[in-house]
Amino acid sequence: MYPRVRDVKPDSDYTIVITFDNNEIRRFDVKPYLSTGIFKQLQDITEFNSVRPVLGSVQWNGGQDFCPDMLYKESILIKEES
Repeated sequence: MYPRVRDVKPDSDYTIVITFDNNEIRRFDVKPYLSTGIFKQLQDITEFNSVRPVLGSVQWNGGQDFCPDMLYKESILIKEES
């Protein structure tokens, strides 16, 4: 089982910075998903910025979400909190 999301912050370049419960801070790129299905709504930066942590993952106001394991595996390590 991979770590779960503790906090998330959106960036203007359609990436999210995620703090996981193992104290890693990682960046996940949402851009590849913005042309697909329900994720198209996130092209609106106001909608994109509505991201929040929910049940160990992330979720937007429109109900869009990602599997927490995918968020961890597909993200890039920025740093580890001490």
